[in-house]
Amino acid sequence: MMQSLTAWATNALGLSPVTQMRLLVTIGGILLVLAVRATVLAGMHRRVTDLHTRYRWHKGANYTAGVIGILLVIRIWLVDFTGAATYLGLLSAGLAIALKDPLANLAAWLFILWRRPLEVGDRIQVGAHAGDVVDVRLFQFTLLEIGNWVAADQTTGRLIHVPNAIIFTTPLANYTRGFRSIWTELPVLVTFESDWEKAKSLLEGIAGDYSRNTSEDAGPGPGGSATRYALPKSPTAPVVYVSVDASGVLLTLRVRCSPRERRKATDLLWKDVLRAFAQCSDIDFAYPTTRLYANDREGKPGKHPPGAPGSLSSTP
Repeated sequence: MMQSLTAWATNALGLSPVTQMRLLVTIGGILLVLAVRATVLAGMHRRVTDLHTRYRWHKGANYTAGVIGILLVIRIWLVDFTGAATYLGLLSAGLAIALKDPLANLAAWLFILWRRPLEVGDRIQVGAHAGDVVDVRLFQFTLLEIGNWVAADQTTGRLIHVPNAIIFTTPLANYTRGFRSIWTELPVLVTFESDWEKAKSLLEGIAGDYSRNTSEDAGPGPGGSATRYALPKSPTAPVVYVSVDASGVLLTLRVRCSPRERRKATDLLWKDVLRAFAQCSDIDFAYPTTRLYANDREGKPGKHPPGAPGSLSSTP
C-alpha cells in the first residue's frame, strides 16, 4: 500500500520519495506540536482561574509552538541544502524589502516584550488613540477605546487595532507606569463679589475629605518604575490654586485619582462643591455676563468724583 501511494505521488504529482517523506514528517511534527500545546493549555485551565494568567499562558504557548514549528520545518527542509547560508541571506534581503512594514511590527513586538512600554491592562495614549490595552500580538496591539465622543476618559466600546511599529515613531503615554494615580483638576469660577478666600477654604476641605476617603496610592506604578525611571519627588496632597478669569475668580482644585476613575472623582467633588456653596450666601458661581458698571456709585470710595452720589465728601 505504501509503495503504491509513493509511486502514485511520484507519477501524478512529481514528488520524489524523499520529498514525500519530508512532507509526512512535517505534518506529523506540526500535529505533535499542536497536541502538546493543547495538552498544556488544558492542564492550565484546570488549575488556573485568573483571566490575566490564562491570557499570558495562551500567549506563551502560542509563541512557543510557533517558534518550535518554524525550527522544525527549517530543520527538515534545509538539511541537504548546499550553501544554505547564502540562500537564507538572499531570502532575508528580499523579505526585508518586500515585507518592511510587517518586519517593523515584529521588531516592535520584540521591543514591547523587552522594554515593556505597555502591557495588557495598561491605559495608554499613542497618537490620536487612547484606551486600555486588551491584547498584544506579533504585528499589532488592541485597545479598548476611551475618549473620542465620550467625555472624561470613559470607554466608547470600540476596539482599535494599532500596528506595533507605531511605538517607534509616535510618543506613547502610559497612565499607569509612572505612578499608580494621576492628577485631575476641577475648575470652579466664582464672582468677583464673592468671598473667594472662604470659597478656597471650602474647596480645600472638600479635596482633603476626598483624598482621605479614596486613599489613592500615589506611589510608583507597576513594573519597577521607582528604579527604571528617575521619577522626581512631587507633592501628593490636594491643593487649590487661585487665578483671575474674565468673569470672576478661578479656583482650581487639584487632586489625585485612579486613572480609570476621573469621571467618578469629578462627580463626587462637584456634588460636594454644589452642596457647600448652596449654604453660603456670600459665594456665587460666575458665568459670562454683560453688565453696566457705574464707577461713581460702585467704585471704591476714594475713586468717586466730588459731589457724586456715594462719594465721601460733596460740595454744597
